[in-house]
Amino acid sequence: MLTFILKKLASIAPTVIGITLLAFLLIRMIPGDPVEVMAGERRLDPAAHQQAMHNLGLDRPVYVQYFSYLSQLVRGDLGDSLVTREPVADEFLERFPATFELALSALFFALLIGLPAGIIAALRRGSIFDHGVMGGALAGYSMPIFWWGLILILFFSVHLGWTPVSGRIDIEYDIAPRTGSLLVDSLLAGEPGAFKSALMHLILPTIALGTIPLAVIARMTRSSMLEVLKEDYIRTARAKGLSMTRVVVVHALRNALIPVLTVIGLQVGSLLAGAVLTETIFSWPGMGKWLIDAIGRRDYPVAQAGILITALVIIGVNLLVDLLYGVVNPRVRGH
Repeated sequence: MLTFILKKLASIAPTVIGITLLAFLLIRMIPGDPVEVMAGERRLDPAAHQQAMHNLGLDRPVYVQYFSYLSQLVRGDLGDSLVTREPVADEFLERFPATFELALSALFFALLIGLPAGIIAALRRGSIFDHGVMGGALAGYSMPIFWWGLILILFFSVHLGWTPVSGRIDIEYDIAPRTGSLLVDSLLAGEPGAFKSALMHLILPTIALGTIPLAVIARMTRSSMLEVLKEDYIRTARAKGLSMTRVVVVHALRNALIPVLTVIGLQVGSLLAGAVLTETIFSWPGMGKWLIDAIGRRDYPVAQAGILITALVIIGVNLLVDLLYGVVNPRVRGH
C-alpha cells in the first residue's frame, strides 16, 4: 500500500507545478490594473502608481514574479492580500470552514438520496419508479445552479417564508468558532436556537449545490448495478438460495461501487466549482465568494491561492478515491 501511495504522489507533483503556473498566469491575463483597483476612485499620478507597482513587486519581469511566488509556496507562505494587506493564509482559514460545511452537506445530501435511488431503480428496471428516477436525474443535471438557486429562494424563502434568503446564521447569534462548522459549534456552545438557525440557512444552498451530484450519482449507481446484476456470480448466489437483499448488499453493491467512487471523486470538483455560484447567490461567506471578489479586485495573491487550494483539494480527493479502490478491489493496488 505504501508503494502504491508513493507512486500516486510522484505522479501528482508535475500536476501541482502546472497548476501553480496556470493560476499565476490566468489572473494576470484578466484586463485591469490591481493598483488602480486598490486606489478606487482616487486618481494616482504616474510617480505614485509606479511606486505602488514597485512596492507590490509587480514591476519585475513575469518570470521573476513566478519564481518568487514558487519560493514563497515552498516556505508555506501564500503571501499577503493586495487589498486587505492581511496574510492570505489567515483569510483562507477564516473562509474555508464555511465552504467545507456547505460542500460536505451537499455531498451527503447527494449520496443519501442518489445511492438508494440508483440501487432501487436498477432492481426495478422499467418500473414507474425507475422512469421517475431517470427523468428526475436528467432534469436535475440539466438545471444551472444559479437558476435553480434563485427558484429555491423565490419559492421557499420569498413565497412560503420557510427558510432564510442568505447568510449562514441569524445576526442575533454570536457563536465562538471551534471547529468552523456552525452546526457543530452551536451544539458545543449549547445553543439550540443557533443550531436551528444555522441548519435553516444551510438547507437551500445544500439543495442547490447537491442537485447535480445527486443526479450523476443516481444515474451511475443504476447503470453500474445493472451491469453487475448480469454477472454469473450473482445468478449463482441467487441459485444457492441467498436472499435478494444479501445478494445486493454483499455481492452486487461492493463491485458496483468502483465506478461510482470515480464519479463521487469527480463530483467533488463539481461541488467546488458550483460553490462559487452557490455562495454568490446565497451570500455564503466561503471560499467561492472570496475567490470571485479577489478576481474582481485583481487581488493576485488571493486569486492564486484560491485556484491552487481548490485544485489541491480536488487532487487530494482523487488520491483518496484511488486508495478506496485498493480497499474495494485489492487488485487495483497491483497496477
